[in-house]
Amino acid sequence: MSQKDGYINFEEYSQVGEPQKAERAYAWSTAIGLQAVDGLTVSQYLKETAVRNIEGEISIDEARELIKTYYQTKTNREPDDEEKQEADKVSGNIAKIIAEQSFSFSVPTLISIHRHIFEGVFKHAGQLRNYDITKKEWVLRGDTVLYGRSQDLRMALEYDMEQERQFDYSGLNMGQVVEHLAKFVSGIWQIHPFREGNTRTTAVFTIKYLRSIGFDVTNHLFSMHSWYFRNALVRANYQNIAKGIQRDTRFLEQFFRNLLMGEKNELHNRYMLVNPPEELSAPSSTPASTPSSTPASTPSSAGAPFTTDNENILRLVKAIGHRQLSVKEMLATVGLKDRMNFMEYSLTPAMADGFVCLLYPDKPRHPRQKYLLTVKGSALYNELTKDASN
Repeated sequence: MSQKDGYINFEEYSQVGEPQKAERAYAWSTAIGLQAVDGLTVSQYLKETAVRNIEGEISIDEARELIKTYYQTKTNREPDDEEKQEADKVSGNIAKIIAEQSFSFSVPTLISIHRHIFEGVFKHAGQLRNYDITKKEWVLRGDTVLYGRSQDLRMALEYDMEQERQFDYSGLNMGQVVEHLAKFVSGIWQIHPFREGNTRTTAVFTIKYLRSIGFDVTNHLFSMHSWYFRNALVRANYQNIAKGIQRDTRFLEQFFRNLLMGEKNELHNRYMLVNPPEELSAPSSTPASTPSSTPASTPSSAGAPFTTDNENILRLVKAIGHRQLSVKEMLATVGLKDRMNFMEYSLTPAMADGFVCLLYPDKPRHPRQKYLLTVKGSALYNELTKDASN
């Protein structure tokens, strides 16, 4: 398969009648797509190496060794090398784990998956965290899920897995199976046993577990919607009774219905925002029982609060779109070189007016900091692109 502008069409491999290539393509597609949950993107070198493995030119271990050597011998250093190195190494590790047929449903296996995903990346790979954590979430308007206490992590994992091990699926229809699996997976994620990499670890463990109980998990949903998967886990585990917000597993159930039942529910992050403005809330026709599909139309943003006459903001919103970009990437996209000018006249006003936000709002100087559109910014972007297509 050829690459065009650095893009690999992994799904094409599932159509060529070569099962081994299709399986390797699925592993790489999922591995690369999961990096988006932490705002990471892989290098072009990783993509080229992945294709060589998919085509059978090199083994997965040879591919991982090439990635390791690439960064050891790289002389032309770039500002995002550290991010790319993490994404590349982790992608190679995940691809190897997914391709392996062995699996044991146990807490040691979950810990082992984390260790093998992040070996050579995190010093604490495969270690349960020893302190409590909070994480400000965009979808919760800056609030946090309550994660498991550090003292109780192993006990909580053992309990959840024993409950799942004893669960009787007989007599359930597929909708009920999906509902149960969504609750089980969200429970494991809520414990958040590791310092970093919980969503990627949960996703890989889930894929391996689903395969072990007979599901043919071979579509590219984790690759295409990993950010949605994470936000759905957040909403499934967040409640604030004082504000009238209950835990909501509908979004995660939609994800699993697409994954396991082949449904075509549209997966939109904006629908998961707590207490959204009317213009951006999920359609009222969406039932709590999880529909087979959601309306294809995009919520209107014609109201004045979602517009601006600032040409610099308009240009930046169109440049970011549905992506997460660093300052360097935004400068390149809008065609500017003066960083200070860009910050003063484009980025700062866009953030002040609520169109753009930080990926890590509680850590402005985070080494992997990116910028993305807010719900308000997404509404404006949808209007701009709709106008352009008419």
